[in-house]
Amino acid sequence: MSRPSRPDPAAEALPPKPPATDLPALLEQLARLGLDFAAEALPDLLGRAVKEDLGPPALLNQLLAGELERREERRGRTSLKLSGLPAGQTLANFDFAFQPAVERSKLEALATCGWLREKQALLILGPPGVGKTHLAVSLGVRAVECGFSVAFFRLEELLHAMRKDAEVPPTRLKGKKYMKAGLVIIDEVGFETFTREEANLFFRLVSYRYQRGSLCITSNKAIKDWPEMLAGDEVITAAILDRLLHACHVLNIRGRSYRLRDLEENLKGRP
Repeated sequence: MSRPSRPDPAAEALPPKPPATDLPALLEQLARLGLDFAAEALPDLLGRAVKEDLGPPALLNQLLAGELERREERRGRTSLKLSGLPAGQTLANFDFAFQPAVERSKLEALATCGWLREKQALLILGPPGVGKTHLAVSLGVRAVECGFSVAFFRLEELLHAMRKDAEVPPTRLKGKKYMKAGLVIIDEVGFETFTREEANLFFRLVSYRYQRGSLCITSNKAIKDWPEMLAGDEVITAAILDRLLHACHVLNIRGRSYRLRDLEENLKGRP
């Protein structure tokens, strides 16, 4: 009579073979979860994993890192579109050589966005054409890159929006872009004198955003000329400046106009 065969100890020590992975089903699950990059990249990454002997943690790390990078790019594009920032103006293409009064080191410090984290203000002052808007937009782009929401307004656009909301209490305006954005940029302040109503609305904006969010204002008026600009009201001007200048960076640009330079170059080129 034959003896019953004994189980092989080595065979018993082997882990059970994992079930085969259904790749199409896995890709469908990733897509349903909104992990579009992961669904798109997984087949190639699996091929690389075999060639480069990548373990599961390394494979997962590459997959998630790519997904996060893709989402951040998408968030940045959406935020830039919603911000209203003019396109094409960055610190990289600002002509510091033509405008030596602008301290590059100071701009680089502002570009870290530390002032936005502290909810501070920024005033960019100087005559027309010296690059105030370019710098404000450039810092707005950096703010978006650092994860802040940004809203860019020409002054007249902002006043129009605020006049429409003049009868609404500030507490009910929290959803408005000019109230809720992490950074509100107000461009071209000073070309027109404010009416008393507009000065009051401007004060309401500055007062509400004080220590809640950052303001960046470009103006062709020196601070000493703001009372005249703000309907000749020294009291409301003092109240506005008290809040703006409490924690504020000021860039005073004194230089030549880019537009006049370009005009001079065009005239030189004519026969």
